[in-house]
Amino acid sequence: MTISEPLPNPPIKQPPVLFARTQAMIEKASALLGGALVTYWNNPRGGIWNSDPLALAEVLRDSGQHESLYLFIRSEGGSGQVSLRLVNLLRQHCRRLVALVPLECASAATMLAMGADRILMGPTAYLTAVDSSLNHALSPIDRDNNRVSVSLDELNRVVRLWRAENGSSTENPYKSLYQYVHPLVIGAVDRAESLSIMLCQEILGYHIRDEARVHEIAARLNSRYPSHNYPILLGEAQKIGLEAEPMPLEIYSVLLELNRLYGEMGQKATTDFDEIRAHGNEILTILEGARVQVYFQDDKTWFYRTEERRWITMNDKSGWRRIDRRSGRTRKSVLHIA
Repeated sequence: MTISEPLPNPPIKQPPVLFARTQAMIEKASALLGGALVTYWNNPRGGIWNSDPLALAEVLRDSGQHESLYLFIRSEGGSGQVSLRLVNLLRQHCRRLVALVPLECASAATMLAMGADRILMGPTAYLTAVDSSLNHALSPIDRDNNRVSVSLDELNRVVRLWRAENGSSTENPYKSLYQYVHPLVIGAVDRAESLSIMLCQEILGYHIRDEARVHEIAARLNSRYPSHNYPILLGEAQKIGLEAEPMPLEIYSVLLELNRLYGEMGQKATTDFDEIRAHGNEILTILEGARVQVYFQDDKTWFYRTEERRWITMNDKSGWRRIDRRSGRTRKSVLHIA
């Protein structure tokens, strides 16, 4: 009886990079807008991260100054502090910043849009509340042994419900809550809420001089909605006090096509080796301007550790990539961002 040799691993799948086609859409949109266009796009598993401002700086490096700069945003959020840094960087390259929102622009991405003088929203566009949730080292653990995010609004609602059902009780509701949520997590979430309001005020202050209006908008976005993901549509955005307007349909159509191309680039490219090993390749974030595209590619092997009921990573080659044709020919390289 011969012992069969293990089958070789299949070739690693790679996500498509559609630079020529996305550049054509950017050129078309810029011509319709009458100004330079920069894009910021996350797939559903991406987010606004600490390294994004350096990636954006690479896109803006040779762009010079603009009377009006247009920013296409499609993101489900991330770090509000990074949104402030992105707004600060963008406004150093233009006198007027215009946000283009054809689809979802949630949480920290809403903060990013708030830094624009105008927000053009398409028929399927929405913003959201920006109340902060926090994934802390002491956060509760879900069934897959992962830390979960906790928001101040959720904690406050639990306390209100407890008091409503135990109105005559003199017991402190936090005594019961501490069995599930560490007290340091509650303190950190309360601090994050204060930070979120401060960030909103700082971002709005770039183009709104009325402090009372800035405070009202920030307070409303942080505490007036029953859900973090409540969709703020065009009419509601205008009621809040944001400079939101309908997006021209011809612009909306081009941006939808650009989003479709980004979605194709951002699809999962998973190579399965066996039941507990797989290699994942996925483009999570794309920033692009005239003649240059920068994207973050998640590129790593996953191994399931059964005794811990969690996946761990190996052979991690994730990082930023850059494509440009500034010198007349298209070049692709690794972008080293610490």
